[in-house]
Amino acid sequence: MRLEERTVVFALSGGIACYKACEAVRLLVARNARVQVVMTAGAQQFVTPLTLQALSRNPVATDTFSLTQESEIGHIRLADAADVLVVAPATADVIGKMAAGIADDLLTTVLLATRAPTVVAPAMNVHMWEHPAVRENVARLAARGVRIVGPASGSLACGYEGAGRLVEPDVLVEEILRVLAPQDLAGQHVLVTAGPTEEPIDPVRYVSNRSSGKMGYAVARVARRRGADVTLVTGPVAIAPPPGVRVVQVASARAMQKAAEEAFGSATVLVAAAAVADYRPRRPLSQKLKKAAATLALELDRNPDILRELAARKGRRLVVGFAAETHDVAAEAGRKLREKRCDLMVANDVTAPDAGFGSDTNRVRLLDAHGLDEELPVLPKEDVADRILDWVVARLGKRSRRAESGKVLRLPKRARKS
Repeated sequence: MRLEERTVVFALSGGIACYKACEAVRLLVARNARVQVVMTAGAQQFVTPLTLQALSRNPVATDTFSLTQESEIGHIRLADAADVLVVAPATADVIGKMAAGIADDLLTTVLLATRAPTVVAPAMNVHMWEHPAVRENVARLAARGVRIVGPASGSLACGYEGAGRLVEPDVLVEEILRVLAPQDLAGQHVLVTAGPTEEPIDPVRYVSNRSSGKMGYAVARVARRRGADVTLVTGPVAIAPPPGVRVVQVASARAMQKAAEEAFGSATVLVAAAAVADYRPRRPLSQKLKKAAATLALELDRNPDILRELAARKGRRLVVGFAAETHDVAAEAGRKLREKRCDLMVANDVTAPDAGFGSDTNRVRLLDAHGLDEELPVLPKEDVADRILDWVVARLGKRSRRAESGKVLRLPKRARKS
């Protein structure tokens, strides 16, 4: 998700975690957001305004009375410009002032004046975080609709262990993206399968494929960002789990089948992005296979076709499949669309350097059961995920409109008799 023409007012209050907030600002700018930084006097004791100015590429606001520009009042201009207002790190002091409605500096004045959604990421000593006054203040903010992110647990700068760490910058940015994203998948349970499977030959070797899991993880992350409850069933990958997503880790195709079937019952949408191994060794060895003969033959059995089996009992669920091909991409994708009874098939040529396994971009073709055949340009995988989920939202909307138009007006019995 890119953030062109979106303004993030990013406020830092005084705590050692300011150094992590700097990275969050950098990540937001990398997504093309316009970031306007506000710093309290305490924050300036930990990092300099010059650092944040260089990272945000905008002047840093520090003083209530130095922001007047022509006829504009500075704190009102900041409050009105914000698409989202972020406080990170948020100290116990700032949280208390927010809860009480105190406005005695630039940050707290902007907080009272803005109508933008607000994200607060607490960071403090574990005993401060656990104090009843702080917990009551956090609860009051949450009741007003403020999004509370964290804190995380671990080693604290004060030497203690426990809750109080500022969440990692990527986690904070993900929550900001979620606030800014349309919540058009709210109420949906999206089941995503991702990554490869590993079929053991012996305790140290296995049959697998080159899937990195990046496409499936992007779908899970974006679906959650757009309001869905997401379950991600994933084979072995080297990717951090998306924040806020229910993750089920598996290894083999049969383990993935079991986990997917368990989650499928409550799902409303299935996005089967996993590259499931088609075959598995018939007799996995309990000990390491020793090198002996010049050649080796492995007997293989077919693995279950998870997508086909789930789609056969989809009912009113939407099913999205993936076709990773090396030739005749459109023809193969169309065949799989029909034979596996999918609603949408996402096809790509994995031999292409900008669309293969492990790439951060993808070039896909969308084919659906209603005649859609659209080839997308090369896009980051998150953008591809957004386009796939746009199709899902549109199809869900059509179903909803059909259901509404099909309703029969039934008069009460007494009225029908007259």
